[in-house]
Amino acid sequence: MENITNEGLILACSTIGAGLAMIAGIGPGIGQGYAAGQGAAAVGRNPGAKGDIMSTMLIGQAVAETTGLYGFVVALLLMYGNPMLGRFLKL
Repeated sequence: MENITNEGLILACSTIGAGLAMIAGIGPGIGQGYAAGQGAAAVGRNPGAKGDIMSTMLIGQAVAETTGLYGFVVALLLMYGNPMLGRFLKL
């Protein structure tokens, strides 16, 4: 425990935080799968409305995907940007 530096601690916590941020990808995956299943069921019930159903489903999936993308951006910032590294090492 004596060999842990401030830089090492910050990098370790950033890595753990990046892993936790990537958990945000689970929700969009489940949501998009559910939306695709419901869209397929709706087209099966009413094939004439296929265009409207598909466009609405794709817009909904694009909105759902933003959560996963935000988590990915946060993970990249924590892994490679290390915003806290410069701030705490000056202390």
